[in-house]
Amino acid sequence: MALVNENYLKLPEYYFFDEIEQKINAHKVIKPGANIIRLGLGDVSQPLAPSAVNAMQEALEEMRQAETFHGYGPEVGYKFLINKIIKNDYNSRGVNLSTDEVFISAGSKSDVGNIGHIFGRDNIIGITDPVYPVYENAAIMGGRSGYLNDDNLWSNIVYIPCRAQNGFIPELPQEKVDIIYLCYPNNPTGIALNKTQLKKWVDYALANHAIIIYDGAYCSFIQDKDIPHSIYEIKGAKKCAIEIRSFSKTAGFTGLRCSYTVVPHDIVGFTLYGEAVEMNKLWNRRITTYYNGTNYIVQRGAEAIYSPQGQKEIQTNIEYYLKNTAIIRNTLSEAGFTVYGGVNSPHVWVKTPYNMPSWRFFQQLLYDTDVVCTPGAGFGAGGEGYFRVTGFNSRENTLEAMDRIRHWV
Repeated sequence: MALVNENYLKLPEYYFFDEIEQKINAHKVIKPGANIIRLGLGDVSQPLAPSAVNAMQEALEEMRQAETFHGYGPEVGYKFLINKIIKNDYNSRGVNLSTDEVFISAGSKSDVGNIGHIFGRDNIIGITDPVYPVYENAAIMGGRSGYLNDDNLWSNIVYIPCRAQNGFIPELPQEKVDIIYLCYPNNPTGIALNKTQLKKWVDYALANHAIIIYDGAYCSFIQDKDIPHSIYEIKGAKKCAIEIRSFSKTAGFTGLRCSYTVVPHDIVGFTLYGEAVEMNKLWNRRITTYYNGTNYIVQRGAEAIYSPQGQKEIQTNIEYYLKNTAIIRNTLSEAGFTVYGGVNSPHVWVKTPYNMPSWRFFQQLLYDTDVVCTPGAGFGAGGEGYFRVTGFNSRENTLEAMDRIRHWV
């Protein structure tokens, strides 16, 4: 008799964003032909940087010839891309890394989930609330969530409240926490931590032998000088933080899939007997066992964005999305909504009017205006009463959606 992983049965039947898609499809049935504008999902709309396209075309031509054909590559990634990442994303900010501390993968979402494979099940997980739902889902699926208590919260997960009263800045937990998920600039609130605020978390992790999983998927959108682009800009972070980054939003690779995870050699976990174990070795073992490597063509495309021309091209797209975000933020503010974020992030976090439940607001907005937002309740209990809007659609659609909402209000 084959037994199932019963932790999967603890999850809702549908993943949050799949549920949104089902409701959009139902709306299409009710209003066939409706011009639906999606401002809820984090997919990009602008084409790839020409430098990346040209590099991938050249790589594809290499695959045509026997002399330059590439089969299986290094599971951890090609050195040509890893070296560019270290030089441009870290050395330029005063951070030194060795090439075997950077691991190329096919998406930060999968690494956020898979990183749990190298940790024991008895760890207490800390996540901010509201939060990107993958962190909680991964803890549940990995058997680390415990049981669901009377407050509909998981017993082995410490929820760190981020509320309007504290500017959506998380406070250090009072309970014991072993693994902490931090995402900054934050998804969904669009808030970023400055160096002083982030240093508190690094100091906490060092003092408590905890490890931070730092999701930096939106670091390219940072505008303020006091906001660190990497947690390793904070002294001591290389001893306690694993950083995960993505090319999806930075370079529009949502349809190509490329990301990387940094696991410094200085980070250690412990066995039940107190023996220190280097986490880098465990992650390397996990990668080389389960993964055959991100494909050569995509890695050549990712490498090309680090050229001077490539940097100009991706910055043009980033500025485009930030302009959309500013339009959204300003329009909703003028319409009377209370808005947060949207300065160092493509996400705007908005209070629903009259304390309306977020799913109800989602439905009403969609039905009346054919505009899609993301209901805050999907990001946890702290997201109830809010909705998220992103600047990733086209300028034309963004302006049209804001015009619809302005007249609707």
